[in-house]
Order: sequence, then C-alpha cells, then structure tokens
Amino acid sequence: MSIKESWKETISNTSDRVKLIIGSVLIFIILALMPQFFNKIEKRNGVVLHDWLLAAIPPHNVSVAIFIVIWGMGLLILYRALYKPRIYIIYIWALIVVCLVRMATISFVALNPPIGLIPLADPLTGIFYGEASITKDLFFSGHIATLTLIFLCLDKKSDKMIALGAIITVACLLLVQHIHYSVDILASPIITYTCFRLAKYSLF
Repeated sequence: MSIKESWKETISNTSDRVKLIIGSVLIFIILALMPQFFNKIEKRNGVVLHDWLLAAIPPHNVSVAIFIVIWGMGLLILYRALYKPRIYIIYIWALIVVCLVRMATISFVALNPPIGLIPLADPLTGIFYGEASITKDLFFSGHIATLTLIFLCLDKKSDKMIALGAIITVACLLLVQHIHYSVDILASPIITYTCFRLAKYSLF
C-alpha cells in the first residue's frame, strides 16, 4: 500500500482520525511548554548522587555520536510511520504519557548534574529546551526514553534489533559524557515501557 493510500485509509476512519488530530495537538502543546518548564527546573538546587560507575569513566564529549544515533533512529521510525500511520498514532500518544510522567519525576526528584558533565551539543534538541543549557533534566533519561519508544513502536524484527543496538550505544555514550547518572538510564526503559503499555491499552 502506498503512503497516500495508507494515510487516506487512516483519516477515513473516524476513531483513528480523532486520535491522530488530538494526539498531534497535545504533543505540540507539551513541546511548546517544555522550554519554560526546563528553564524553571534549571534554577533550582538539587543533590549530587554518588555514582561509582560514572566515577570510573573519564568524561569525553561524544555529542556528535549521540546526535547521529538518536536522530538517525528518528528518521527510521518516521519512514516506517509514513507507510503505517498507526505507528505514528501509538508513538505520539505514548510520547505524551512519557513527557508528562518525565516532567513529574523531574519535578519530584531534584538532582544536580553529575560530576564531570559535558553539556550535550545538539542543535535540534535546542528547539525543545530553549536557548539555555539544560543539565538538571535528569530522572529519567529522555534520550533513552525516546529510543525505547522507537523500539517498542517498530514492527520489523530487523528494525527492533537496530533500535536495541541504538539504546545500548546511547546509554554507554551518555555515561561517557556524564550527561546522566546511571540510575537515570537504567530506570528509563522500565518507566517508558509502562507508559507505552498504558497508552496502547487506552488507544486500542
């Protein structure tokens, strides 16, 4: 089925059309509010965790590698969603739940950046974070959450293997750059999976 036919079929279904429109509007609103939220979080003081794993890893700037992997996976799921709109619908609603839960956990778990943190240089992520350098959006990792959602929403086994490799790779790179504590990274797939199941159960 062509891209045009796939989307025409989806839009012609009232239920799918409503999910598509409402989900797109909600995620747009959430992303628009994110810079204000993160700027507020950045001004508060938190605690520094003793992370033995980070302490054993010398910090290095691997921003380019992180950027390539994350946005490469973003392009992959976008391509798959063009031919299968349901992937987009599930992803967008799961992302809404993840964003809301993540904003809640960041609000309640006040952490200062890990020792040795090197700010991530990602021009595209700056769209959601605003002009300021944000370093206190720690628990749980948004990078790993994004990749985990992509893994969960992809259908093909080969795509899932690539996504799994991307999750492991970025998890290691985040530790190398000291962007997150290890607990932020380890908790992210578990919380994200729960959000995904909740969103999918509610939708279908």
